[in-house]
Amino acid sequence: MKNTSKTSPKVLISGGGTGGHIYPAIAIADEIKRRLPDAQILFVGAEGKMEMEKVPKVGYPIKGLPIAGFDRSNMKANFKFPFKLIKSLSLAKEIYKEFQPDLAVGTGGYASGPMLWIAGNNNVPILLQEQNSFPGITNKILKNKAAAICTAYEGISQFSQEKVHYTGNPIRGEIFQNLESKSEAISAFGLDPNKPTILSVGGSQGARAINDAWLENLDELVASGVQLIWQTGKLDFQKIINSVGNKYPTIHVTEFIYNMKDAYAASDIIVSRAGAMAISELCIVGKPTILIPLPTAAEDHQTKNAQSLVDKEAAILIKNSEAKQVLIKDVIALANNEELKKKLSHNIKLLGKPNATKEIVDILLNLL
Repeated sequence: MKNTSKTSPKVLISGGGTGGHIYPAIAIADEIKRRLPDAQILFVGAEGKMEMEKVPKVGYPIKGLPIAGFDRSNMKANFKFPFKLIKSLSLAKEIYKEFQPDLAVGTGGYASGPMLWIAGNNNVPILLQEQNSFPGITNKILKNKAAAICTAYEGISQFSQEKVHYTGNPIRGEIFQNLESKSEAISAFGLDPNKPTILSVGGSQGARAINDAWLENLDELVASGVQLIWQTGKLDFQKIINSVGNKYPTIHVTEFIYNMKDAYAASDIIVSRAGAMAISELCIVGKPTILIPLPTAAEDHQTKNAQSLVDKEAAILIKNSEAKQVLIKDVIALANNEELKKKLSHNIKLLGKPNATKEIVDILLNLL
């Protein structure tokens, strides 16, 4: 019989592939450590994916499995899938034996499948965290092994309702609360504190439609006196730097923003995709927001996410296909409309769930 300590439990956290799965996992880990400094936390992710870089950066150990997602667009690419799955399950068994976790947390993405499956087979209490309005395939496979499922949306029919807790999405609260003044934050980006400033974020990989909309219309944006903090993401960064260079002193181009607290504080308006985690963060930041949903997201859930805010007059929605024609015009109009900015800001703040991380960790530690 394992001797589980209530003050120093061993917690296995698995999830990844995208920031939408990684950052909730880090938020949960941070809250566990805040309460139980002696807790031991081990992350498990997918080799070659962004969690292998992002998790060590914030101070947690991580082990990688050779698991890969199932590629629906290229069936030939799936030939190696069974072998990767078998190897990943075998490595997950080794990690389990070595670490002997008391609790396991899954935040979704194929990266979490093998490790959580093995933990569940060994009767480790599992908490699943589902960010979206309908569950991803991995969480659907693992749902019967879970002792608790924390969701960001009410009434997800694929889960057994007696296991479900409607908590909201876990985010690292300190990044979004008590923001410093714009004039202090904006110096980190070398911009002018007196000019209206747009923060454009398209996720870690980037959002091509958003990037192209800026690229096509930069002269018009600069002429309007509006500044831009532009997170391009990995895919388009080189192309944009080659094209923009140092030509525009009122545009700060970066592949990825690690210090989001300064970026949020520096901005007057935020342009973003409408992923579940992005929306959870934006509701707490409370800045006027323009959402450009990714139309190819599963079951078009980003459009549904965005529409739920538009229905409450808490954001502006621009279709992906119209971004090139409409984005600059709408940004300039919003920058000059104080009344609309105030209304959007007030309404989006009402939707925030700032205690989600605390509630999830309460539920997790009650499983001990």
